[in-house]
Amino acid sequence: MDTSETLYWIALILVVIGGINWGLVGLFDFNLVTAIFGTSIITTIIYVLVALAALYLIIVAATRPTRAREVRV
Repeated sequence: MDTSETLYWIALILVVIGGINWGLVGLFDFNLVTAIFGTSIITTIIYVLVALAALYLIIVAATRPTRAREVRV
């Protein structure tokens, strides 16, 4: 497994965790990250890491070749 693949999986896991957390906030008004870590700098760091992971995945998805781009008419 190369570095870019490892980074991809870490980003994917962080985004899934963020999505689950937002789902819990929306459905039950329960913030899992705050419940685990409290209102500390660690919570802020986790939120920033999730946001950076989402941006990374957007860039990867936007620059990934697709079948439509590969086929030249």
